[in-house]
Amino acid sequence: MVSIYFILKPTECLPLPVSAVEGRKLQLAGGSTYLVSLPKRWVLDAGLKAGDTLFVDSEVDGSVSVRHKREDHPPVRKKVFEEKGEEAREHLLRKLIGAYISGFGLIEIHFGADRGPFVRRAARDFCRLVIGPEVIEENRNTLIIQDLSDPSELSAEKCLRRMHLITRAMLEDAVLALQTQNSALAHDVVQRSQDVDRLYWMVAKRYLTPGQLAGADGQGVGSVLVHGLVAKLLERIGFHAVRISGTYATLCEKRPIDAKLAADLIVAKNSAASILDRAFHSLMAGDIDEANEAIDSRPQHQKLIDDLFHRVATRKGEELLALAAVLDSLGRIAGWSSDLAEQAINLAVMTEPTPVRH
Repeated sequence: MVSIYFILKPTECLPLPVSAVEGRKLQLAGGSTYLVSLPKRWVLDAGLKAGDTLFVDSEVDGSVSVRHKREDHPPVRKKVFEEKGEEAREHLLRKLIGAYISGFGLIEIHFGADRGPFVRRAARDFCRLVIGPEVIEENRNTLIIQDLSDPSELSAEKCLRRMHLITRAMLEDAVLALQTQNSALAHDVVQRSQDVDRLYWMVAKRYLTPGQLAGADGQGVGSVLVHGLVAKLLERIGFHAVRISGTYATLCEKRPIDAKLAADLIVAKNSAASILDRAFHSLMAGDIDEANEAIDSRPQHQKLIDDLFHRVATRKGEELLALAAVLDSLGRIAGWSSDLAEQAINLAVMTEPTPVRH
């Protein structure tokens, strides 16, 4: 185990300008302990003495900062909205979600007394849609929402793992619902998309919130940005699973989908799911080779989709449009998964340690 200690040198008595930068030699003591001295003026100005505790933080750019006081949590940011009675529910919800992912810990809504029921319903819907916010105070003309989520308890990696599991299951069930004529399963796929959105907004909040970009859980800026892009890709995959399940009424309500076509759709779904699984595993494992395998398998998947397009081209009307939507979504899911694998490579290269030449 390597230790680093900061020691004081009483001989350094000359005051230094605040903006001065000076070099200090790193010393090795005992074979595993590194020492570096601190400027005496800084020590005296801070009122420190031997035996006091210092707090050392590793910064995103690789530098180290030393503080004589533990850094306090940044003040909670507040966003105030004036609801003037002219907004639709969706418009107010979008503003609330925008404030949430922008990192406002408090959201205050002012409204006329006649708009109270409308605002309260929208606020409750908003709190159900996202992770953390709760209504903590309300009166006749004001409602306050506080974000109680703790980023340290739900890391970006945990959110992404959960998003992958949900979207993967949604893809499986969307095609299975068509094969087995299961309307309840098709409806359930749509419902699960809300869970994907909640997790996506949680991850998005990290790279849109001032102070979070440096990495709320020890990550660098690059890792946070990659995780944000991956979350968006998984959200898109979930959207296309919902799109597939949305064709249920057209393809299955009047008569079952024919067995040969259903089997072909299962094969195409398995192909897309395989690319997604390899891409996501490569992201979590930092495996560049597996990421390349996922990307290289996309052309074969697209050929499978193109062949199916030609085979269903004889269908007519709404059935043709619905089948085209299913095949298009299966192709796009593979495309988003391939993009995810590219992000896995970016992250692996970014975090790979630089070899030391001897």
